Amino acid sequence: MMDSSSSQFQLCFRSLFDSGRGFAFPCDPKGEVDLDRMSEKARNNYFYARAMIGREVTYPAVEVLH
Repeated sequence: MMDSSSSQFQLCFRSLFDSGRGFAFPCDPKGEVDLDRMSEKARNNYFYARAMIGREVTYPAVEVLH
């Protein structure tokens, strides 16, 4: 389970073809997302992004929110 520090990080999947597009999900510092706290739409987008790594999006990267 993630703690309150999870809101400081996001797991980003960047588009391979369209700069500035992609997916981002709240995560912990290790890049773990809490699927139970996601809406159904966010969960579906997360699974889609994972399935499209190397096809439509980059490997995910943990980024610190400013």
